[in-house]
Amino acid sequence: MGSLFRSEEMALCQLFLQSEAAYACVSELGELGLAQFRDLNPDVNAFQRKFVNEVRRCDEMERKLRYLEKEIKKDGIPIMDSGEIIEAPQPREMIDLEATFEKLENELREVNQNAEALKRNFLELTELKHILKKTQVFFDEAQGSYLYCHNSYSYSQMAADGSREDEQANLLGEEGLRTGGQSLKLGFVAGVILRERIPAFERMLWRACRGNVYLRQAEIDDPLCDPASGEQVFKSVFIIFFQGEQLKTRVKKICEGFRGTLYPCPETPLDRREMAVGVMTRIEDLNTVLNQTQDHRHRVLVAAAKNLKTWFTKVRKIKAIYHTLNLFNLDVTQKCLIAECWVPIADLESIHHALRRGTERSGSSVPPILNKMDTKETPPTYFRLNKFTKGFQALIDAYGVATYREANPTPFAIITFPFLFSVMFGDFGHGFIMTLFAMWMIVNEKPLMNKKFNSEIWNIFFAGKYIICLMGFFSMYTGLIYNDFFSKSLNIFGSEWFVPYTTMSVIREKEVMLDPKNAFTDEAYPLGLDPVWQVAENKIQFLNAYKMKVSIIVGVCHMLFGVMISLWNHMFFRRQINIICEFIPQIIFMTFLFFYLCLLVFHKWCSYSAVADAHGLKEEGAHCAPSILITFINMVLFKSSYPPNGEVPDCDPYMYSGQEGFQKFLVFIALMCVPWMLCGKPYLIWKERKLELLKANNGNAGGLMEETNASQAQMIDGSAGAVGTSHEHEEEFSDICIHQAIHTIEYVLGCVSNTASYLRLWALSLAHAQLSEVLWSMVMRIGLSQTSWYGGIVLWAIFAAWAVLTLGILILMEGLSAFLHTLRLHWVEFQNKFYQGQGYPFLPFSFEIILDAAQNTELD
Repeated sequence: MGSLFRSEEMALCQLFLQSEAAYACVSELGELGLAQFRDLNPDVNAFQRKFVNEVRRCDEMERKLRYLEKEIKKDGIPIMDSGEIIEAPQPREMIDLEATFEKLENELREVNQNAEALKRNFLELTELKHILKKTQVFFDEAQGSYLYCHNSYSYSQMAADGSREDEQANLLGEEGLRTGGQSLKLGFVAGVILRERIPAFERMLWRACRGNVYLRQAEIDDPLCDPASGEQVFKSVFIIFFQGEQLKTRVKKICEGFRGTLYPCPETPLDRREMAVGVMTRIEDLNTVLNQTQDHRHRVLVAAAKNLKTWFTKVRKIKAIYHTLNLFNLDVTQKCLIAECWVPIADLESIHHALRRGTERSGSSVPPILNKMDTKETPPTYFRLNKFTKGFQALIDAYGVATYREANPTPFAIITFPFLFSVMFGDFGHGFIMTLFAMWMIVNEKPLMNKKFNSEIWNIFFAGKYIICLMGFFSMYTGLIYNDFFSKSLNIFGSEWFVPYTTMSVIREKEVMLDPKNAFTDEAYPLGLDPVWQVAENKIQFLNAYKMKVSIIVGVCHMLFGVMISLWNHMFFRRQINIICEFIPQIIFMTFLFFYLCLLVFHKWCSYSAVADAHGLKEEGAHCAPSILITFINMVLFKSSYPPNGEVPDCDPYMYSGQEGFQKFLVFIALMCVPWMLCGKPYLIWKERKLELLKANNGNAGGLMEETNASQAQMIDGSAGAVGTSHEHEEEFSDICIHQAIHTIEYVLGCVSNTASYLRLWALSLAHAQLSEVLWSMVMRIGLSQTSWYGGIVLWAIFAAWAVLTLGILILMEGLSAFLHTLRLHWVEFQNKFYQGQGYPFLPFSFEIILDAAQNTELD
């Protein structure tokens, strides 16, 4: 638990690298991932740094790769991932990569442009083919029929007559329209338009041309491909007849406004047939060329897909190296780069080896220099984690990153977190389902990790699979203790209760009260609760008292453990004044009041029973057991438990002799701890400063003064993040008094409120059990009560509904509720006894972290 209980010792190091070897050395450090570099040029603009041109080149290469990736995904080509570890390429390889990407991009863009132009021509020819086909039908319908009309006859009159679509006319160009013995020739235009625009297009024509045009349209059955977007669209062919150039100009403008495409349509049937033959020939030729173009494009993308992941990795590593080099400083000779970085002291040897390998790779003869620096800054916090502890550490870091070298709650939360969760979620069946789900994720960890799901909820579940597994396993244990299996009991060992009545007595009486003196075997059930409580009418009253007391005991022990961890922090940082004036009165205050309350619970459980009544021991009988709540209230109020009128009670209100005096002694000592916490630390600091002032007045300060100041600052600093860190200015004495008063009030009141807060263990446990029982009685019992032939079908449907409600409400919603309450108990009630969480994380320069972050960004 060493590095997990307390963060690694960190050192600030200064690194001198020769310019020729800097790239290779930083590359090796990126593979190692154990150095966090500081920015030595905070005032320099990002565009004015030395390697900004290289970073821009990497950005351009990334843009080209993203373009290739987009085109590859558009064609549904799988991107190969070899899984090999790819080292960062040398700087000279950037030119080859740039040339390769430039060639691929230009070739692909040229192919796409050609394919788009060919698709556009193909679309135009296809639309022209449909126009020739549909307009031929229009003209064929008009053969042999004449339309006699007056010059004033309008489109609106045709619509009013109800014969707009049925009216036939000889609209052939060479014959025209006969009116009063004269031949009147009409003009027409033909084209295509999107199908959804036809109604608006028709209304606009009628209004703008005042009904003096004749529109015929027919839908194109097959969808057409839009060359720009690649989507399938539905269009319609239209032909518009009109008279005069003015209407022709107006019609063309309307077609242009509705994005309709006009095509030339010959007037004679012979010309239309010849054009149709030519269009079909050109369409066949275009099909051949399009297929060849698509094949060439597919070959280019398949070849690129094989190396795309490798190229992305190389470019991102190069970019990360130059970003890091931009954090360095140049010396006056411009031949050496100077860097500062935080590194774990235990890994200094590995870092030296990495720098040596980088120097050898670059061919440099000047070895790098790594020197430890003295600093007053607080180092970052670094814990060595694995895939099991990573999830638990994330829960603690969500509250606040541990201050440097302070005790980490994670090792204890690995056990206490799932245990407190299980106290609220105690059901063997629900815990078993949760464990199975977690074990499935653990067994299939690698395949599921490679699938890269986009669901944020799934990623949260998958990241916490080990937490879920332990929560489910502990819930199975507490489910056995509560003897709760989907709201039913498991009669494994047989009940220790028996019915001392005759069968007829039990049949006559609807409810039978069992007296423990006569119906109990005097032996405890081997594991957990006796299954007979499942059918008892007073089950809730019994579980209320039992779970409430267990919650108080668990909560007090959990908080006392947190106070004990604070002792380890004080001893590690050598804060002797904190041990004397904080830890000792805190542990006494909580032990003498709340731990004593827990001891009373155990004493009551062990001393009072119905067996004593059976043996004639009246004072130890169950009916003489005093109320612990009343006893504790009287204890805090210095009030006697005897009746105030002097009457002698039938039962002794005290559990043991001398209890009243002993309790008053405990409360008095606990109350004395309050001024001890409040005034002790400020008084000792004031006394120490007064002594230093006298020494300074006597001229004996010197080096002794500095040494005393350093030791004092280390003792009184409640938030010391780094060993050896000293304050530039001493804290004002008034601030010390105020902070100590706040801390004392917070602890004293917190002991009461935090203890009451642990009652949520009792409340949520009862709520979960009762909800499970209600769901069984209101849903599942309906299916089990069916006795007819269709009972099996009803039971199947009822079981499906019960299973869905169990998973959705009892496991997901109740599980989330218990999880959040457990998190609060750790963050507030447990960690506030010793944990400050005022540090900042160690973020090393690591290629693994950078590549993972880039992949997660792509998924988002």
